[in-house]
Amino acid sequence: MHGVVPKSIWNKINPADEKNLCTWAMRCLLIEDGNKLILIDNGIGDKQDFNFFRHYYLHGEDTLEKSIKNAGYGLEEITDVFLTHLHFDHCGGSVKKNGDQYSMAFPNATYWSNEAHWNWAITPNKREGASFLKENILPIQESGQLKFIGSNGRSPFDNFEILFMDGHTEKQMLPKIKYKGKTIVFTADLLPSLGHMPVNYIMSYDVRPLISMEEKEAFLTEAADNNYILFLEHDPNVECCTVERMEKGVRQSGTFRLSEI
Repeated sequence: MHGVVPKSIWNKINPADEKNLCTWAMRCLLIEDGNKLILIDNGIGDKQDFNFFRHYYLHGEDTLEKSIKNAGYGLEEITDVFLTHLHFDHCGGSVKKNGDQYSMAFPNATYWSNEAHWNWAITPNKREGASFLKENILPIQESGQLKFIGSNGRSPFDNFEILFMDGHTEKQMLPKIKYKGKTIVFTADLLPSLGHMPVNYIMSYDVRPLISMEEKEAFLTEAADNNYILFLEHDPNVECCTVERMEKGVRQSGTFRLSEI
């Protein structure tokens, strides 16, 4: 998760257990806007086999369905599912498995990706092949519920822009959302956690690490200058933060829950 940064350094920020595993969140974002109910990413799902979950150990009491119900909604009420990218921990909850059959977890939703990333995922390179699971992806297209966002990044939603990033994977999409006069950016895997704030803290999963560094540095500078709120998908403890320029680069200036905005 921290690439070439030595464990003696990163372990102070995201400590590992006796199996060298770290705890991470798969924090999704639900947006209600008029007659739209938009879900950004949907976690890992639960349809993989025992061997898969030996390596990715789900723990804790939260589930996506429970969280949506706690917000007062049902899965069938979701109108749109926006997928930042198609790695299994971001899109695995899109599809359910019943025996040998697959069905859509959100039966009335449009699923949004972009064509460049979709093609990248269905013919994966050897580096990312284990992250793109066909059972998470192909049923979406087969359902007829898939739509693509154009390369111009024009959003299908109001108060919602899209930033494209190419370091982690081809054409990862970051939602940039206007809310209560503020700008919230869902940082996905450009900035997985507060521990990844230094520019050189780049995940080994990134296919183009030098580009990731350039993208992150430029984005964090823009975020500091414009007082963006950063919504952190994978940080185990912190939902949101703001950032500011400091002597060693851009760093957090405050942390808080989304409900505090």
